[in-house]
Amino acid sequence: MKTLRQTKCGETVTVRKLAGEGPLKRRIMDMGITKGTPLYVRKVAPLGDPVEITVRGYELSIRKGDAENIVVE
Repeated sequence: MKTLRQTKCGETVTVRKLAGEGPLKRRIMDMGITKGTPLYVRKVAPLGDPVEITVRGYELSIRKGDAENIVVE
């Protein structure tokens, strides 16, 4: 399984599953990241935190820890 954190800059991936529970999963879903949503990785900071993605037509920066909970294909 590949996570969003392992995705390279310039790749487009599709959300396969959200790991984590409770408030963490709800926060990720509130950002518009749900199963089947395409994500484009725009930039990755030099130390890997944060990751800038394009989701549903807007740009979003998420933390490395949150990116590990998003399984993609």
